[in-house]
Amino acid sequence: MACISSSQCLEIFMVAPAFNPSSLEARVKSQLEEKENRKFSVFKAVSYRSQVVAGSIYYIKVDVGDGEFIHMTVLERLPHENKPLSLQDYQTRKTQDDALEDC
Repeated sequence: MACISSSQCLEIFMVAPAFNPSSLEARVKSQLEEKENRKFSVFKAVSYRSQVVAGSIYYIKVDVGDGEFIHMTVLERLPHENKPLSLQDYQTRKTQDDALEDC
């Protein structure tokens, strides 16, 4: 909230572009493959939730094929920082039925 005086306040809302989980393949897949030292032929986000901080944190469940899922924590920094999505943490050996939790 920005205030000119104690009686004149203006609420300012910034709307970030909607997160597109399908953009993960190009933006985060290679980071995970490098950390896991393997290639994923399937890499599809099936669910996610987000938390707004100094940027946004996304908790994402990814189908990597053969009934295996990976839970990832991905950081999207504020636009003025001009930084790519960053894989912060991940958990392997998850199933489709495992609840998406913080990594």
